[in-house]
Amino acid sequence: MERGSLRMILSNDERAREFQWDRRVNLVRGVANALSYMHHECSPPLLHRDLTSNNILLDLDYQAHVSDFGTARLLRPDSSNWTAIAGTIGYIAPELAYSTIPTEKCDVYSFGVVALETIMGKHPGDHVSPEYSSSLQTESMMLKDVLDQRLSPSTLGLQDAKDVVLIAKVAFECLQANPRLRPTMEQVSRELCFHVPLDVPLSAVSLEQLRNLDVEKF
Repeated sequence: MERGSLRMILSNDERAREFQWDRRVNLVRGVANALSYMHHECSPPLLHRDLTSNNILLDLDYQAHVSDFGTARLLRPDSSNWTAIAGTIGYIAPELAYSTIPTEKCDVYSFGVVALETIMGKHPGDHVSPEYSSSLQTESMMLKDVLDQRLSPSTLGLQDAKDVVLIAKVAFECLQANPRLRPTMEQVSRELCFHVPLDVPLSAVSLEQLRNLDVEKF
């Protein structure tokens, strides 16, 4: 693919600066739509099982293409006989630490990581040390401080700011520890087309506040 992987772009300062906010928003929506199709329109449903920024490829127009289906599996009623854990450290859903049976909610978790990585410019784990990952200190962090600083978040236009806030909100919903509380990819795909009434400047939005933001359909 012409522009290489998402990870390659984000790891190169010059290419990352060319990867503007609107392109990042479109990429996240494109990946969500692809996973929604795999989970809800394929029969039987198809799980990717190893979604990372390394296997999301971009064409010349920065359109996303999900690749590397080497670990993908059809989700069949008899899928409980799976024994091998597939996935990449940092993207694997936490429940796979005690269960080798993947579900579509594992892909949802991986999507949440990739979505945050896209707007943060690096893996979200690089922003927060493990000992603080579930603490009030993390929740009090300001969203603007964890966004990709190479694109000067303080200069975000209103629409881009709304889109980025929406992506962050949806991504954290996908990262809930309990898989039953995560949305489906169909819900994610729909929600990413909603509208966030942003009544405060981006600089005033904390990670904790994202949970309480309401969304409205266009």
